[in-house]
Amino acid sequence: MSKVFEDYFSELQADMVAICLEYVENEAEDIYIYCSYEPEMYVFDVFFKINNQFVFKHNLNDAVNSTSTIGKALIYDTSEQRQEAVLDIGLENLEKIHEKCKEYGKEMPTEIKLHYNVKQNSLKGKYRYDLVYSNHEELSPDDIFDLWFEEVKNGNF
Repeated sequence: MSKVFEDYFSELQADMVAICLEYVENEAEDIYIYCSYEPEMYVFDVFFKINNQFVFKHNLNDAVNSTSTIGKALIYDTSEQRQEAVLDIGLENLEKIHEKCKEYGKEMPTEIKLHYNVKQNSLKGKYRYDLVYSNHEELSPDDIFDLWFEEVKNGNF
């Protein structure tokens, strides 16, 4: 059986989740992935819920207040190299999604917000197709990502 667009779309999103899950060594409650594509600009970022705290990828160790499930104290490797590797792979996947959209004549979302519940192994996504920031003089993708982080942290997602 040949693959359809939705298969590729799902696989690429699952790969984004997998790389983020690997980054936190499978030790997170929730993963929130932000992807954006507005004319000629790709953006990928992620934040996590760990020990009931919402943290950016560079602040993972702020949420460490206990031991991991394997019994040793967990210290996350949040080195710049690891962060960049996650972002690079996420961006590659986003570019591949765009390629598949073109190949199958589908509209490329301008924004993808993914929420992965680790314990339930469930992935939910919200997609937008209108311009989010490129038509605003003062908004950047980072602003949108930070706003989403605050929304989720305040229970509004």
